[in-house]
Amino acid sequence: MTAPHASYVVALTGGIAAGKSAVSRRFEALGIHVYDADVAAREVIAPGSEGLAAIAAHFGTDVLDASGQLDRAAMRQRVFGNDAERRALEAITHPRIRTWLHERVRADRGPYCMLAIPLLAENHQHYQWVDRVLVVDAPESVQLQRLVQRDGIDEALARRMIERQARREQRLSLAHDVIENSGDEAALDKVVVELHARYLSLAQAKG
Repeated sequence: MTAPHASYVVALTGGIAAGKSAVSRRFEALGIHVYDADVAAREVIAPGSEGLAAIAAHFGTDVLDASGQLDRAAMRQRVFGNDAERRALEAITHPRIRTWLHERVRADRGPYCMLAIPLLAENHQHYQWVDRVLVVDAPESVQLQRLVQRDGIDEALARRMIERQARREQRLSLAHDVIENSGDEAALDKVVVELHARYLSLAQAKG
Protein backbone atom coordinates (compact mmCIF):
# COMPACT_ATOMS: atom_id res chain seq x y z
CA MET A 1 0.00 0.00 0.00
CA THR A 2 1.42 3.43 -0.86
CA ALA A 3 1.52 6.25 1.66
CA PRO A 4 -1.98 7.76 1.88
CA HIS A 5 -0.84 11.22 2.96
CA ALA A 6 1.54 14.11 2.45
CA SER A 7 3.14 13.80 5.88
CA TYR A 8 6.31 11.90 6.74
CA VAL A 9 5.54 8.87 8.94
CA VAL A 10 7.84 7.27 11.50
CA ALA A 11 6.76 3.97 13.06
CA LEU A 12 7.89 3.63 16.68
CA THR A 13 8.19 0.13 18.12
CA GLY A 14 10.06 -1.86 20.73
CA GLY A 15 9.73 -4.83 23.05
CA ILE A 16 7.56 -4.78 26.16
CA ALA A 17 9.02 -2.46 28.85
CA ALA A 18 11.75 -1.23 26.48
CA GLY A 19 10.60 2.38 27.00
CA LYS A 20 8.33 3.23 24.03
CA SER A 21 6.01 5.39 26.16
CA ALA A 22 8.91 7.43 27.55
CA VAL A 23 10.12 8.08 23.98
CA SER A 24 6.57 8.89 22.76
CA ARG A 25 6.11 11.49 25.51
CA ARG A 26 9.32 13.25 24.48
CA PHE A 27 8.31 13.49 20.81
CA GLU A 28 4.87 14.77 21.87
CA ALA A 29 6.55 17.42 24.02
CA LEU A 30 8.26 18.61 20.81
CA GLY A 31 4.84 19.04 19.17
CA ILE A 32 4.78 15.80 17.18
CA HIS A 33 1.56 13.77 17.11
CA VAL A 34 1.99 10.13 18.13
CA TYR A 35 -0.91 7.87 17.12
CA ASP A 36 -0.96 4.74 19.25
CA ALA A 37 -2.11 1.32 18.00
CA ASP A 38 -3.07 0.41 21.60
CA VAL A 39 -5.47 3.40 21.69
CA ALA A 40 -6.80 2.36 18.26
CA ALA A 41 -7.33 -1.19 19.56
CA ARG A 42 -9.65 0.14 22.29
CA GLU A 43 -11.47 2.61 20.03
CA VAL A 44 -12.32 0.12 17.27
CA ILE A 45 -14.16 -2.15 19.73
CA ALA A 46 -15.83 0.57 21.81
CA PRO A 47 -19.55 0.06 22.63
CA GLY A 48 -21.65 0.73 19.52
CA SER A 49 -18.76 0.13 17.12
CA GLU A 50 -18.82 -2.17 14.10
CA GLY A 51 -15.80 -3.95 15.55
CA LEU A 52 -17.60 -4.89 18.77
CA ALA A 53 -20.68 -6.02 16.82
CA ALA A 54 -18.45 -8.27 14.67
CA ILE A 55 -16.84 -9.77 17.80
CA ALA A 56 -20.26 -10.46 19.38
CA ALA A 57 -21.49 -12.01 16.12
CA HIS A 58 -18.50 -14.37 15.95
CA PHE A 59 -17.86 -15.20 19.61
CA GLY A 60 -21.35 -14.76 21.09
CA THR A 61 -22.64 -12.14 23.52
CA ASP A 62 -21.07 -13.91 26.52
CA VAL A 63 -17.84 -12.04 25.71
CA LEU A 64 -19.64 -8.77 26.55
CA ASP A 65 -20.06 -7.50 30.10
CA ALA A 66 -23.27 -6.15 31.67
CA SER A 67 -22.63 -2.65 30.27
CA GLY A 68 -22.21 -3.96 26.70
CA GLN A 69 -18.44 -3.53 26.59
CA LEU A 70 -15.99 -6.27 25.70
CA ASP A 71 -15.22 -8.44 28.73
CA ARG A 72 -11.48 -8.57 28.20
CA ALA A 73 -10.86 -11.29 30.78
CA ALA A 74 -13.49 -13.55 29.16
CA MET A 75 -12.06 -12.81 25.72
CA ARG A 76 -8.50 -13.57 26.86
CA GLN A 77 -9.65 -16.95 28.17
CA ARG A 78 -11.38 -17.72 24.86
CA VAL A 79 -8.32 -16.99 22.72
CA PHE A 80 -5.50 -18.02 25.09
CA GLY A 81 -3.86 -21.13 23.66
CA ASN A 82 -6.45 -21.30 20.85
CA ASP A 83 -4.77 -20.13 17.66
CA ALA A 84 -7.92 -20.34 15.51
CA GLU A 85 -9.90 -18.12 17.90
CA ARG A 86 -6.99 -15.70 18.28
CA ARG A 87 -6.70 -15.39 14.48
CA ALA A 88 -10.48 -14.84 14.23
CA LEU A 89 -10.22 -11.99 16.75
CA GLU A 90 -7.20 -10.47 14.96
CA ALA A 91 -9.03 -10.70 11.60
CA ILE A 92 -11.72 -8.46 13.12
CA THR A 93 -9.52 -5.99 15.00
CA HIS A 94 -6.27 -5.62 13.02
CA PRO A 95 -7.70 -4.22 9.73
CA ARG A 96 -9.78 -1.75 11.76
CA ILE A 97 -6.72 -0.67 13.76
CA ARG A 98 -4.80 -0.06 10.52
CA THR A 99 -7.70 1.97 9.09
CA TRP A 100 -7.86 4.05 12.30
CA LEU A 101 -4.11 4.79 12.03
CA HIS A 102 -4.39 5.61 8.30
CA GLU A 103 -7.16 8.10 9.00
CA ARG A 104 -5.13 9.86 11.71
CA VAL A 105 -2.08 10.07 9.45
CA ARG A 106 -4.17 11.41 6.56
CA ALA A 107 -5.57 14.18 8.73
CA ASP A 108 -2.24 15.08 10.34
CA ARG A 109 -0.86 18.50 9.42
CA GLY A 110 2.44 18.40 11.30
CA PRO A 111 5.87 18.25 9.62
CA TYR A 112 5.85 14.51 10.39
CA CYS A 113 3.94 12.18 12.68
CA MET A 114 4.60 8.93 14.50
CA LEU A 115 2.72 5.66 14.82
CA ALA A 116 3.37 3.74 18.05
CA ILE A 117 2.96 0.09 17.00
CA PRO A 118 4.10 -2.39 19.67
CA LEU A 119 3.63 -5.42 17.36
CA LEU A 120 5.19 -3.90 14.23
CA ALA A 121 7.65 -6.79 13.77
CA GLU A 122 4.74 -9.26 13.82
CA ASN A 123 2.71 -7.22 11.29
CA HIS A 124 5.29 -5.24 9.32
CA GLN A 125 3.99 -6.46 5.94
CA HIS A 126 0.91 -4.26 6.54
CA TYR A 127 2.97 -1.14 7.28
CA GLN A 128 5.22 -0.98 4.22
CA TRP A 129 3.88 2.54 3.62
CA VAL A 130 5.66 4.12 6.64
CA ASP A 131 8.77 6.12 5.77
CA ARG A 132 10.99 5.09 8.65
CA VAL A 133 11.14 2.71 11.61
CA LEU A 134 12.47 3.71 15.05
CA VAL A 135 13.11 0.85 17.49
CA VAL A 136 13.47 1.42 21.23
CA ASP A 137 15.75 -1.37 22.39
CA ALA A 138 16.79 -2.74 25.77
CA PRO A 139 18.48 -6.01 26.77
CA GLU A 140 16.10 -8.75 27.88
CA SER A 141 17.51 -8.62 31.42
CA VAL A 142 16.48 -4.94 31.65
CA GLN A 143 13.02 -5.67 30.21
CA LEU A 144 12.55 -8.43 32.82
CA GLN A 145 13.58 -6.18 35.69
CA ARG A 146 11.29 -3.34 34.55
CA LEU A 147 8.31 -5.66 33.97
CA VAL A 148 8.61 -7.23 37.43
CA GLN A 149 8.79 -3.75 39.01
CA ARG A 150 6.15 -2.10 36.82
CA ASP A 151 3.49 -4.81 36.87
CA GLY A 152 4.27 -6.38 40.25
CA ILE A 153 4.60 -9.84 38.66
CA ASP A 154 7.07 -12.67 39.13
CA GLU A 155 9.99 -13.24 36.81
CA ALA A 156 8.50 -16.40 35.23
CA LEU A 157 5.41 -14.50 34.03
CA ALA A 158 7.53 -11.56 32.86
CA ARG A 159 9.69 -13.98 30.86
CA ARG A 160 6.60 -15.55 29.23
CA MET A 161 5.30 -12.07 28.26
CA ILE A 162 8.62 -11.28 26.57
CA GLU A 163 8.72 -14.66 24.81
CA ARG A 164 5.24 -14.11 23.33
CA GLN A 165 6.57 -11.13 21.35
CA ALA A 166 8.78 -11.08 18.27
CA ARG A 167 12.46 -11.67 18.94
CA ARG A 168 14.67 -8.67 19.54
CA GLU A 169 16.63 -9.46 16.32
CA GLN A 170 13.41 -9.34 14.27
CA ARG A 171 12.62 -5.82 15.52
CA LEU A 172 16.18 -4.59 15.01
CA SER A 173 16.22 -5.94 11.44
CA LEU A 174 13.42 -3.47 10.57
CA ALA A 175 15.07 -0.45 12.20
CA HIS A 176 16.36 2.64 10.43
CA ASP A 177 17.08 4.17 13.84
CA VAL A 178 17.63 2.55 17.25
CA ILE A 179 17.39 4.14 20.69
CA GLU A 180 19.34 2.03 23.15
CA ASN A 181 17.40 2.49 26.39
CA SER A 182 18.99 0.38 29.09
CA GLY A 183 20.02 3.27 31.33
CA ASP A 184 18.46 6.31 32.96
CA GLU A 185 15.32 7.70 31.30
CA ALA A 186 16.75 11.25 31.34
CA ALA A 187 19.33 10.12 28.76
CA LEU A 188 16.48 9.89 26.23
CA ASP A 189 16.10 13.68 26.07
CA LYS A 190 19.22 14.31 23.98
CA VAL A 191 18.65 11.33 21.66
CA VAL A 192 15.04 12.34 20.92
CA VAL A 193 16.03 15.95 20.16
CA GLU A 194 18.67 14.69 17.69
CA LEU A 195 16.21 12.30 16.00
CA HIS A 196 13.56 15.04 15.85
CA ALA A 197 16.02 17.25 13.91
CA ARG A 198 16.80 14.32 11.57
CA TYR A 199 13.10 13.60 10.94
CA LEU A 200 12.32 17.27 10.26
CA SER A 201 15.10 17.30 7.67
CA LEU A 202 13.94 14.00 6.07
CA ALA A 203 10.33 15.18 5.99
CA GLN A 204 11.37 18.43 4.33
CA ALA A 205 13.43 16.52 1.73
CA LYS A 206 10.46 14.28 0.98
CA GLY A 207 8.02 17.01 0.82
